[in-house]
Amino acid sequence: MSRSDLPSRDQAEATGSLAELLEQLVGILRRQAVVVIGAVAASLAIGVAYLIVTPPMFTATATLLIDSSKAKGPPGQPTAVSDYSSDAALIESQVEILKSRSIALAVVEQLSLAETPEFAAPRRGVLLAALGLSGGGSAGRAGSTVQAAVDVFLENRSVVRVGKTYALDISYTSRDPVRAATIANALAEAYIVDQLDAKYQSTRRASGWLQARLEELKTQAVAARQAVLDYKEKKNIVDIGGAQTGGEGGGDGRLVTEQQLSELNTQLVNARVATGEAKAKLDRIEDILARDVDDGTVAESLRSDVVNSLRKSYLDHATREASWSARYGQDHAAAIELRAKMNELRRAIRDELGRMAAGFRSDYEIARAREQNLQKALAGLVSEGQLTNRDRLGLIDLESSAKVYRTIHDTFLQRYMEAIQQQSFPFTEARVIGAADPPTRKSRPATSLVLAIAGTMGLMAGFGIAALREGFDKSIRTRRQIETGLGTACLCVLPTVRAAGESRSARWSWSRPLPRSARRAGDGGVAARGAGEGVDADRQGEDPVDRPHVVAWSDPTKRLAVKQPLSAFAEGLRAVKVAVELAGAIERRTVIGVTSSLPGEGKSTVAANLAGLMAHAGKRVILIDADLRNPTFADCLAPIPAKGLADVLDDGCDVTAAIVTDPESGLSILPALPDDARVHTDEIVASPQFRALLDRLAARYDWVVVDLPPIGPVVDVRAAAQAIGSFVFVIEWARTPLGVAQACFAAAPEVRDRMIGAILNKADLARLDRFEPHMRYGRDGYYVGGRRAAVVTAGPRARDREA
Repeated sequence: MSRSDLPSRDQAEATGSLAELLEQLVGILRRQAVVVIGAVAASLAIGVAYLIVTPPMFTATATLLIDSSKAKGPPGQPTAVSDYSSDAALIESQVEILKSRSIALAVVEQLSLAETPEFAAPRRGVLLAALGLSGGGSAGRAGSTVQAAVDVFLENRSVVRVGKTYALDISYTSRDPVRAATIANALAEAYIVDQLDAKYQSTRRASGWLQARLEELKTQAVAARQAVLDYKEKKNIVDIGGAQTGGEGGGDGRLVTEQQLSELNTQLVNARVATGEAKAKLDRIEDILARDVDDGTVAESLRSDVVNSLRKSYLDHATREASWSARYGQDHAAAIELRAKMNELRRAIRDELGRMAAGFRSDYEIARAREQNLQKALAGLVSEGQLTNRDRLGLIDLESSAKVYRTIHDTFLQRYMEAIQQQSFPFTEARVIGAADPPTRKSRPATSLVLAIAGTMGLMAGFGIAALREGFDKSIRTRRQIETGLGTACLCVLPTVRAAGESRSARWSWSRPLPRSARRAGDGGVAARGAGEGVDADRQGEDPVDRPHVVAWSDPTKRLAVKQPLSAFAEGLRAVKVAVELAGAIERRTVIGVTSSLPGEGKSTVAANLAGLMAHAGKRVILIDADLRNPTFADCLAPIPAKGLADVLDDGCDVTAAIVTDPESGLSILPALPDDARVHTDEIVASPQFRALLDRLAARYDWVVVDLPPIGPVVDVRAAAQAIGSFVFVIEWARTPLGVAQACFAAAPEVRDRMIGAILNKADLARLDRFEPHMRYGRDGYYVGGRRAAVVTAGPRARDREA
């Protein structure tokens, strides 16, 4: 197997375990349905009784909103600042205030609830009342009455926050719906009044404290201001802007030296700019003078009207001179004249440029001198300012203290004015947005909830009782218990059979013989049939030794498989017959022992019907009653045989003389007479004579079926185990404990090793479906070819029923 197959295998095992668990739970429910239904019915009955005896209670709810916005006072007055915030902690605090005992006491006193019978219930114990211990005089009794009313009030009121909103639901539960609504509304109003009173008292206390604090702050502010003035006078510090700020705070005003320094610095900057511009003009004009006049950048750089005019004239003459020279030649008089005028204009331009250069040089010298003077003045002010700044360090501290005192004084003055306004106009952020109305339906007890809880508890109790019953029930009821607990196969499940005229609830006594007085020769219909009737024709020609005495079963349950071959009982024995034949064919064992754990499990009936069914199918079969402690077959035959197994083993009687036959099925029977009581029966079944007898019969018959005693009470089965080829174990359904069967298997390993399988006998088919739902046995039989087989009963009432 590959590793990839392991997860699928584990998953399949887990699925199988879950399916088995579900199957077991369903099986418990099917088997214990009456217990579960009874527990649920009883629990529901208790719930209904509770609903009947419990008086109805009504709940009224009022909705209160905690408004976090700022409430405003009357027109023209300052705005009152709210003390609340909008966080969840504050809302929860208001909920706790609403739940407080003081609010409850206010409502109780306002509505006189202590005088109401619902609130005036005595809280004293019976012993204290009997002893007359009232706990005080009339005043004490009155106080205890009010406190008792408050306790009742607190038990029935509820305050919850509506989700994450600022709304609170105030509920009260009472027997009277009108009283419930009244109390809920009164609780909301009591909270609002309490908030107003708390704000008023708080504002009064704050006003008194602020007034005293203002006087103290005023004195401190004046002293700090005086200290500032004294320091300025001492250090000869004069600032600008002090008149505008009242002389408070050197941060707002500027010193005179600082003002002068700022102005000189500005002037110095301007002087440096002017010097730079003059220098630039001088450098430019000197550069132009060093060039030829024909440079076109002269006019644009200097922007002089005179130079521009001369330059224009020069250009006009140059144009005309070029034209005349080209037309008449350069030696023409007009051209020569024009060139002379151009030279004059060039000299005039140069003279004008020289005059301008002298002016620019003068301006530059003036600007540089002014810059140098400003630098000297600025250096002097800087030195003076450094000295003043040292003195100003102490001034800054004094001005800061004075400013702080002034700010605190102004703040307290503002708060004082606000407190005065709030004292005059009290307000609260809480308001009722939904008044409580008298409820029309009861709030408790909730019928559906009570019945649901009762049903759930009943269901749990039913399952618990069912589980206990299943746990304490150790009897064998299913094939799986046999296969897993005993380690052997379950050959079939046989239903319970009843005698004719017996009720379905009564069980047939499997080992109870009929009275011997009723078992005379001829009873059971043998005389009417005649000897040999029902026996195979081949056997009628045998020797007298091979034709035993003819008898009939007086117990109808011993021939049920032959009388009703299509019943569920017969079909189950056919499965045993097939298993026995298969085991005999493989291991060549023809001697089959039928035993059980305890007496009364129906092994004798199973052995008789199994042997009869095999004989009816045409096999040569002999049934031996080897239960010498409690023989069964002799008393169930009519007539009662005269010879038995003990006669064959002890007296040397011929076995043919002790064998009787059932003409209806051809079954040979070797009974054990009940009068032949033995003490050491284990010695008999373990003797060589008994083993030799079984060998002789195994040679003459196809199958030898031996009815053995139960394993639990006696040891005969273990003693005869070596003579028996195979064993069939009979277990009574719902009666044989699994532990007893396991102990019998463990005590008899020689029997366990030769075990073909077990038969689950006396099963109630209707109840068996609850334990093995996949095995649909039916109530009366099974289906064969679309028709229902015969019912599993014996006697004249048994008849075939069609589906």
